[in-house]
Amino acid sequence: MALMDFIKKQFIDILQWTEDGDGTLAWRFPMAGMEIQTGATLVVRESQMAVFVNEGQVADVFGPGTYKLTTQTLPVLTYLKNWDKLFESPFKSDVYFFSTRQQVDQKWGTPQPITIRDKDFGAVRLRAFGNYAYRIADPKLFHTEISGTRESYPATDLDGQLRGLVLQNISNAIAGSGLPFLDLAANQVMFADALAHELQPAFAKIGLKLESMTVQNVSLPEELQKVLDQKIGMGMVGGDMGRFMQYQTAQAIPQFAQASGGGSGIAGDAMGLGAGVALGQVLAQNLAQGLQGGTAPTASQAAPVGVKPEDVMATLEKLGELRSKGILTQEEFDAKKTELLKKLV
Repeated sequence: MALMDFIKKQFIDILQWTEDGDGTLAWRFPMAGMEIQTGATLVVRESQMAVFVNEGQVADVFGPGTYKLTTQTLPVLTYLKNWDKLFESPFKSDVYFFSTRQQVDQKWGTPQPITIRDKDFGAVRLRAFGNYAYRIADPKLFHTEISGTRESYPATDLDGQLRGLVLQNISNAIAGSGLPFLDLAANQVMFADALAHELQPAFAKIGLKLESMTVQNVSLPEELQKVLDQKIGMGMVGGDMGRFMQYQTAQAIPQFAQASGGGSGIAGDAMGLGAGVALGQVLAQNLAQGLQGGTAPTASQAAPVGVKPEDVMATLEKLGELRSKGILTQEEFDAKKTELLKKLV
């Protein structure tokens, strides 16, 4: 009885793979010390494919179904082993099973901002992230290019390679879409379609098919986002620089009041408010001079008569802050300082 058990263990009657979890792309049937019996049954379940490999050379490929292993169902292996002259039974062959299920929710993202050309801004650095899904479409190619002779090949071993392909093709996808950044951020479906179109050939080269691609977010780095916000603000006032400067001044008044440091309570608020009003008048005058080609301001544009000395000094302090931040040039600051100091005489 023990001898019969030993003999049974040496021959394989059924070859099949019952997946016991997710994330395995390829699995080799354990063949150590065993041979396949003539007429053995090969069971390939839905969402699977099987490949016979003879001495490192890929032979027959099987899709879903149940097969009786004979010279008719193994034509390539029959040719490689010369079974047309003398069939050998039992026989040895490596058998690999491949999961053709979709591998879903694969994450991708830009670890650092990438630089692209843009129709509106010239060049921008952007970040993007999303997910994608793929499946094995050509197990023979995947075996020769990726999984090889390993006992099993998990999807996690492929994650880094696929994310690299996504990042490598983002710039080409954006260029191919022909969309500027603002339209790109508003139409993420079109961006995803363009990216998928770029990636399909790269996935096909290793036996994979890209099933879906999503873009969940496209954004700019914080410093560029501030510039974009200013551009949007300009658009909201119709490109009117005067109105935009008035808006900016109004936004800055509370900050000026808080940063005045010379007073507190009602007195401090009044100083900050007076400085902001005076500053707004100064900026408006400066803008009007620029638009008029540097001509002297008219009476209606001139600062109101009777400006208090403390208001003039506060305005100079704020102008100095604007100069240090690069908002005003040294020449603009000197010109306004001379104009304001004349009012003290």
